[in-house]
Amino acid sequence: MQYKLVHTCLRVRDLEASLKFYTEGLGLKETRRKCFPEHDFDLVFLSDEAGHFEIELTYNYDREEPYEVGNGYSHLAMTVDDLEASRERHEEMGYPVTKLMGLPGSPPRYYFVTDPDGYDVEVIRAQPEA
Repeated sequence: MQYKLVHTCLRVRDLEASLKFYTEGLGLKETRRKCFPEHDFDLVFLSDEAGHFEIELTYNYDREEPYEVGNGYSHLAMTVDDLEASRERHEEMGYPVTKLMGLPGSPPRYYFVTDPDGYDVEVIRAQPEA
């Protein structure tokens, strides 16, 4: 038996703000959308160019209160070729970003950016292909 990761679901309060973050901020593309107005929710799926994994944004209509991210959730992770330019761009877009960081004894190779609902995304310097 073989398992394959297919998506992670994030519940979002403002679908348009979340779509802007994931498409404009992180370069993901909407792959499909399922709307269920009779049940008061929409599902929007986003993926990168490879398309092997998706983020599912679940938008429940008329949600007033923010979702609680919880203390067990940590983050999603993505790679990028130009880490410094990416961080600067996210900062210019007004998203909360951390400083560039590295594991103890290592040079900086990642930072975190926070989406409109408080979910953290780790952006990691892509390793050159061998």
